[in-house]
Amino acid sequence: MTFHVPTVDITPYVNDGTAEARAEVARQIDDACRTVGFIQITGHAIPDAVIDGLTDAMDRFFALDLEEKKTYRTPPQINRGYSPPKSESLSLSLGVEQASRMNDFFEAFNVGAGQADYPDAPGLPQPDYAENLWPAVEGFEAQVQAYFGEAARVARTMTRIFADALGLAPDFFESRTDHSLDVMRMNNYALPPGTDVTLDGDLIGMGEHTDYGIVTILWADQVHGLQVLGADGSWNDVQPADGALLINLGDVTARWTNERWMSTLHRVKPPVIDGTIERRRSAAFFHDGNVDALIETLPSCVDADHPDLYEPITVGDHIRAKLAGSRAGKRNERAERESARVLASQR
Repeated sequence: MTFHVPTVDITPYVNDGTAEARAEVARQIDDACRTVGFIQITGHAIPDAVIDGLTDAMDRFFALDLEEKKTYRTPPQINRGYSPPKSESLSLSLGVEQASRMNDFFEAFNVGAGQADYPDAPGLPQPDYAENLWPAVEGFEAQVQAYFGEAARVARTMTRIFADALGLAPDFFESRTDHSLDVMRMNNYALPPGTDVTLDGDLIGMGEHTDYGIVTILWADQVHGLQVLGADGSWNDVQPADGALLINLGDVTARWTNERWMSTLHRVKPPVIDGTIERRRSAAFFHDGNVDALIETLPSCVDADHPDLYEPITVGDHIRAKLAGSRAGKRNERAERESARVLASQR
């Protein structure tokens, strides 16, 4: 069976298309979410200039000296700022132990929606809604904020499509995302000078993991490295088409849908060419939902053949358990179903 990531043009939802055109988009999304869990979307309407600004900001920040970048680190429980190489292990977010802990070689910079972004929801818990730590790089904040706003729009467009595809009320997700835990992670897969990493066959750019929330909007270079787990247990290379964004589901959606829609396992292993890692960049916008939103299995996704697989949990508790694994090295004990899929995969 050939692994294939479907491409869906979401223009009818971006430009207020006909009911028939939107229904066809929702049908295609439902099919992709049932069978693959990864989708390429076109028609997202993010201007090229905004994407170019994002990549320029990333390039200039990651070109800084490693020690200077480390001044923008935050404690593991604050999902903001800089993460240097070998400071995380994404597989631990699934409860999977690897031979060496905290061994993912990527570096990243995180920004997110803070309390100030939700003036109508005062008193949001900290550090879930921490304010951003902006580096002293000219234009960085403006360029990143411009893309963050566009990605947030696309994420909310996707949840509107999800509501139609699942037969839910149009405002189902709106009421659960009006103060969403939105975080964008800018990733750089290249080794800064002085980084202690051995270039061998087991090198991990980003360990196998599922995303945590509702939906992820991913911009990425057209460079090999991203691999997605197929239904047959094989790992498959995925690259975005020209102008497309990659969309994948997170654990919150898998829980809501009782795994009718799956949060697909993926990892990053950029190739080593002539003894050097081929540089790869990506920016993942995570739309995770309100910290106090309760994730309860949708009644329409439970029947005699599909018993309820999950206990209710809030978005905040779920995300904290995942982050304690990836950023603080604490094995996630609540990820039995996901870790079983990792262990069963063909390495």
